[in-house]
Amino acid sequence: MIGKRIIIIGATSGIGRALAEVSVAEGHTVGITGRREVLLQEIAAERPLCYHTAAFDITDTDTSIAHLEGLAEAMGGVDAIVVSAGGGNTNAALDFEIEQHMIDLNVRAFTQLVDWAFTYFKAKGGGHLAAITSVAGMRGSRQAPGYSATKAYQINYLAGLRQKARKEQLNIVVTDICPGFVDTPMAKSPVRFWVAPVDKAAWQIYRGLHKQRNKVYITRRWRLVAWLYRWLPDWLHERM
Repeated sequence: MIGKRIIIIGATSGIGRALAEVSVAEGHTVGITGRREVLLQEIAAERPLCYHTAAFDITDTDTSIAHLEGLAEAMGGVDAIVVSAGGGNTNAALDFEIEQHMIDLNVRAFTQLVDWAFTYFKAKGGGHLAAITSVAGMRGSRQAPGYSATKAYQINYLAGLRQKARKEQLNIVVTDICPGFVDTPMAKSPVRFWVAPVDKAAWQIYRGLHKQRNKVYITRRWRLVAWLYRWLPDWLHERM
């Protein structure tokens, strides 16, 4: 990982919280964000000299960037930013409110966050941007069409930023963290297999970031699943 100061956006629970704990244990100073200020304070109280906090809702795009800029300033600058905030749900009934919420969170807010991070690192002269996407973004899903579509957007957006960094010869690493199933409340699929404990997922993510990888599959066996799923013939995919 580039540098020692990390912001993890969406760290009150699940993968984000576990990654924050791993990062602090490895000697990093970590800025954590989330909507639930009480939980942020509980995490920070465990090692108050290592954490900085900022409580805000990333879907409030009028105020999110001000909160992030304030957090970065309080930390004396940032070397890596991980976007862990996101959400999803199954939606076989195609309830538009469910889809709209995922679009607001996984597309609109996500875009604002990664654009700010990329621009911040460009001005700074380098840095490491990472975001948690999903293997679900490889193909469409009848159970969760909105979720798979928004994750496909994230995967492709990160790839575009990686290409942009290379074309402009910027010292910016862009990492796509692509999990399969991780044992968190967000894993709502009715069919689950190879479910990774959240602590194991966090350590694998940390190691992948430390090696500055472009793509990190969690767990590693999901690399094969992602490859097979991507190249699955349409006629077979439609019958699943």
